[in-house]
Amino acid sequence: MKRSILFILILLSCNIAFSQLGNKNMYLLSNLNNHDTPYSAVWGYVAPDGREYAILGCFDGTSFVDITDANNIHQVGFVPSTSPGNGNNLWREMKTYSHYAYIVSEVTNSGIQIVDLQYLPDSVHYVKKFLPAGYSSAHSISQFGPYLYVNGASIGQGITCYDLTVDPETPIKRGAFNNEYVHDCRVFNDTIYAANIYSGKVSIINAVNKNSMNLVTQFSNLPGAGPHNTAVTADRKHLLVTDEIGTAPYRLKIWNIEDLGNITFESVWQPTGITTSIVHNVEVYGKYALAAHYSAGIRMIDINNPYLPTEVAWYDTYPSNNNQSYEGCWGVYMFPSGKIAVSDRSTGLYVVKTFFNVKTIFEGYYNPLLNNMNAPDTVRAYLRSTSSPFGIVDSAIAVADNSTFNCEFKFNNAYAGNYYLVLKQRNCLETWSTAGGINYDPMGIMSYNFTDSDTKAFGNNMVQVNNIPSTFALYSGDVNNDGTVELSDLVYVSNDASQFVSGYETADLTGNNSVNLEDMLIAYNNASAFAETIKP
Repeated sequence: MKRSILFILILLSCNIAFSQLGNKNMYLLSNLNNHDTPYSAVWGYVAPDGREYAILGCFDGTSFVDITDANNIHQVGFVPSTSPGNGNNLWREMKTYSHYAYIVSEVTNSGIQIVDLQYLPDSVHYVKKFLPAGYSSAHSISQFGPYLYVNGASIGQGITCYDLTVDPETPIKRGAFNNEYVHDCRVFNDTIYAANIYSGKVSIINAVNKNSMNLVTQFSNLPGAGPHNTAVTADRKHLLVTDEIGTAPYRLKIWNIEDLGNITFESVWQPTGITTSIVHNVEVYGKYALAAHYSAGIRMIDINNPYLPTEVAWYDTYPSNNNQSYEGCWGVYMFPSGKIAVSDRSTGLYVVKTFFNVKTIFEGYYNPLLNNMNAPDTVRAYLRSTSSPFGIVDSAIAVADNSTFNCEFKFNNAYAGNYYLVLKQRNCLETWSTAGGINYDPMGIMSYNFTDSDTKAFGNNMVQVNNIPSTFALYSGDVNNDGTVELSDLVYVSNDASQFVSGYETADLTGNNSVNLEDMLIAYNNASAFAETIKP
């Protein structure tokens, strides 16, 4: 029965892989589509207890979704629009400060909705609609520290700063920058990077004095300028700008801003093989940028080299086409767990994550002449603490591809840290990663290759199966899973061979669906070599 279940798992995994050929290095945890469309922005909140919440803009209001448990993603609160049914509910954006969420929209007299999140996970508490004198609505909202920056508001059309230091439930209006319309902005420390979408320019503003913000410099986001939003790298050396309008193609541009007196163009990026989809919002997390790219879905770009941005992952929330339209992915937000909240105009909230890609080979399966394995097979991976007793932090199961040797593991629970990566296949020795563990960061693309050097295994505990290219594999033969290849394993294999057992069998060390002399020889050789699991 257990063997049958394993075989079914392999078939299911293969079917999933074929059904998601349109996506790369990302997988879906959940999709919630339980409100009126269209949806708009998405943001996130991490509570003091570590629980993670996605905040989703809907046509009829704002949804608060607990995404902590990958197997139980659910709505925990909802704040209705100030004017349900109003056509301007198409746009809704939010930011958080302390345990509060602040929500704006273009609905007349919608003000700033203030929501208290301290009662989560039980509920959210709607504090009030904050409507200061002269203020009616806004297009977007930004935040840094105890300050809100309201963009494209009915008051001034530029940026207005609100101070939360005295009372987060009663913001105090400070200064404004109204030289021209601001669609969105990014604030880092006391510098504002504003997207002037209709003039095609980006304004960099000094906000040290919140009562009197002033322009430092301005540049045109050419070619095809129509800057919608901006994002800045942590070192403040590079500015990412998205062109939502202007001249097609609508792409992501990267600028060097180390010298504000000499801002220079570095590169332009668009999704792999796609020239028609429109870029919308971009966020920066370490060396990665996450772009909400309307009909092309969410795209992850490695910007470690800003002159050569490289797309490393994507998930298409709008698979029907890649047309030049404003349908599809609107916004993105990544949490410390690596979960990514994605809003889609038509289908709501998506929670996705990146795979941990691991390459491994099973000794008996490997064919050195073809440099592949006879068959794919399931393998389980564990992330274990590097401190005794080396407890399991997370685990996942995947199928090792027989050509690429790659396994796509879904670690849904582990946070960033140093862990041992441990592999266990049905008839191979359990194998641990190199001494000291590996640095795991769920907020990016993780990979580990057991096949290119025996130093990748703790105690160099792998067998070389090819010289050119130099290739290493997990020891085969531990059919009773006791951590050693010994006489009992050889007897097990010999008995099955003498009975001409065939099919997906544990004693089939070569993966050819037949237990025979070849399997016996592998078990004999490894038993003679006293092969056993080596671990800390």
